[in-house]
Amino acid sequence: MVEVVALDGDDTLWHSESYFALTHERFAELLAPHADAADLESRLLDAERRNLAIFGYGVKGFTLSMIETAVAVSDGDIEAGDIATILEWGKEMLAHPVDLLDGVEETIAALAASHRLVLVTKGDLFHQEQKVARSGLADRFEHVAIVAEKDVATYRRVLDAVAVTADRFLMVGNSVRSDVTPVVDLGGRAVHIPYHITWELEAGALPSPTGDQRVWELEDIRQLPALVEALS
Repeated sequence: MVEVVALDGDDTLWHSESYFALTHERFAELLAPHADAADLESRLLDAERRNLAIFGYGVKGFTLSMIETAVAVSDGDIEAGDIATILEWGKEMLAHPVDLLDGVEETIAALAASHRLVLVTKGDLFHQEQKVARSGLADRFEHVAIVAEKDVATYRRVLDAVAVTADRFLMVGNSVRSDVTPVVDLGGRAVHIPYHITWELEAGALPSPTGDQRVWELEDIRQLPALVEALS
């Protein structure tokens, strides 16, 4: 029986990665005199990977990684005005309105009528708090966990915070790496709802099927209430 339904925020409830993709395109245009798009993308990804342990996830770390990459590929010749442009892109992303995915409002309303809901979202604390507030969904969740990483230890803390056992916990999200694998490893269940863009550092394969099905994949979040009802 499912008692608690936990949901991811970015690219599960509201759009996020599409704004990163747009900024990637602008970045490639800006740095075109110094690097081709493929090489620039590879070097930016390497910078992001290195910087995760320092800056964490989110727009701020992404912006700093863009600046670091711009300095590197230009051999330090990047103009101050171009760095100012990159900083402005970061500010625009931080200030962008929260745009809910289709079907989210009615899905959350339906789930909240029968189950305890928890939001588990990863990234910069201040920015994620703003997103939750702007989403209009905050009062639907009995607990909001904004975390630096989504791993087994993190989910164990979430389970303790909401006083539920793993077998009664269902996590819903777009990332196999963050929203599915650690929950299944802990003994819970998970629903994968892919977003049309996946950041390479969040990519992963769904766990292999077992006799005890604990992972489901849906095309649309509007299919979720029926699945939760069936599992309950």
